[in-house]
Amino acid sequence: MKFLIVGCGISGITLARKLAENSHQVTVIDAKDHIGGNCFDYFNQEGICVHQYGTHIFHTDNEIAWRFLSRFTQWYPYQHEVKALVDGQLVPIPFNFNTIEQLFPAEMANRLINSLLSEFPFNKKVPILKLRESHSKDLQFLAEYVYEKVFLHYTEKQWGVKPEDLDPLVTGRVPVFIGRDNRYFQAKYQGIPLQGYTAMFEKMLDHQNITVSLNTKFDKNMIKDFDHCYYSGPIDEYFDYELGQLPYRSLRFEFLTFNRPYFQSHSVVNYPNNYDFTRIGEYKYFLDTQCGSTVVSYEYPEVFTLGENERYYPIINCENKCLYQKYLDLAKGSDKLTFLGRLGDYKYYDMDQAVARAIDLLNDSPSA
Repeated sequence: MKFLIVGCGISGITLARKLAENSHQVTVIDAKDHIGGNCFDYFNQEGICVHQYGTHIFHTDNEIAWRFLSRFTQWYPYQHEVKALVDGQLVPIPFNFNTIEQLFPAEMANRLINSLLSEFPFNKKVPILKLRESHSKDLQFLAEYVYEKVFLHYTEKQWGVKPEDLDPLVTGRVPVFIGRDNRYFQAKYQGIPLQGYTAMFEKMLDHQNITVSLNTKFDKNMIKDFDHCYYSGPIDEYFDYELGQLPYRSLRFEFLTFNRPYFQSHSVVNYPNNYDFTRIGEYKYFLDTQCGSTVVSYEYPEVFTLGENERYYPIINCENKCLYQKYLDLAKGSDKLTFLGRLGDYKYYDMDQAVARAIDLLNDSPSA
């Protein structure tokens, strides 16, 4: 069969490779001038791998997604740790026992830790909003402290709304960790592609049955030349915003190069309460690049405005999910069209989830 894939991000690339290996002819188009979508990276003159659209760390417990991508890259075994500026100190995030001991007097810290252990399992994550429901005065205090110092203002900057106005799938991403593990993720598999994400994608697309066309805008008339179209672009754009625009948050990055070995102590430092930016990423940490300069990015969240900036995060709430479902209902009229990806599914996907979604989609489709 002949397939058209709209969007050369991680979802479209995964689909393309799987279809090509099943002997199908695949054409992948993208309006951008590069492959990889928002996962695109490049090496600068000093050998630092810079992520053009902000820091990307691959992490997963999904064995299938990990094994699939591992065919196309060697991994650098990177374990991600994040610090946040809280009350003038850089502390581990998610909030954990080490954070508590760093911020509070010893006796108070011990009491808070014991209260957490009496109510929640060790080595588990507890969402901030769940912690606020505790009847313990100590845990109520801790919940309000973390909520105010770590969660509330960061969320307002990142999303432009109060945390309660977001779907729990989003707010659950900012937990308290009941233990001393300083890693941001506890997934079994974590790493950065040794030659970068772009090199991994190039290998995935290197197949005789795959044709890639960049700087190519999608036109609905293209579909008639194919047996099926997988569309990973914005679903509302496909339907010419017939029912209105689906809301997104966007990001603006300010990249700076410093003529010194390091700018900060960790690859990512969050600023929940200070400044207009939410975090600063420093890229040489990811592959432990040794050189005399360093590249960082200041990350500024902003409202997505059509034609002015990029869509990054779908704003998931009941109203927006309802609008998405109406668009999905419109799509039911065509058996030659499937939507996927963060923009097509209007979901907050991590990279491994995007890969798994594409693989599952083909497993559920007899013709593919």
